[in-house]
Amino acid sequence: ALNEIDRVLRPGGAFALSVPRYWPEVICWKLSDAYPNTPGGHVRIFRDGALRRQVETRGYRFTRRHWAHALHSPYWWLRCAKWARQEESRMVAAYKKLLEWDLMSRPRLTRWTEAALNPVMGKSVALYFEKARP
Repeated sequence: ALNEIDRVLRPGGAFALSVPRYWPEVICWKLSDAYPNTPGGHVRIFRDGALRRQVETRGYRFTRRHWAHALHSPYWWLRCAKWARQEESRMVAAYKKLLEWDLMSRPRLTRWTEAALNPVMGKSVALYFEKARP
């Protein structure tokens, strides 16, 4: 993926790299052996510092980082903990309903809560880079 970004991005251009965050994913992997083997699922875990260094060695300048989806981490932990019976779990269903309502309604309380929790338990990390000019 980085080779293709390097090929198509013009000098001075910027790109964002968003991947699953290491520690929330590790919890999922520890709770369920099936989780990392699910088609379309997260099959890799990334440490943002190592990923940042990997991109910087290609001549990109790191500009910023942020975390996202903190409210999704507990949902996935619940799903993984109840993997074989997640479809029957009332807790999983209730949390899914909460997340769907949150995504559609975007109430201030959950926006503020997620913003406060993202640095601690955001499920995703986004890294931003700029391609060096010649």
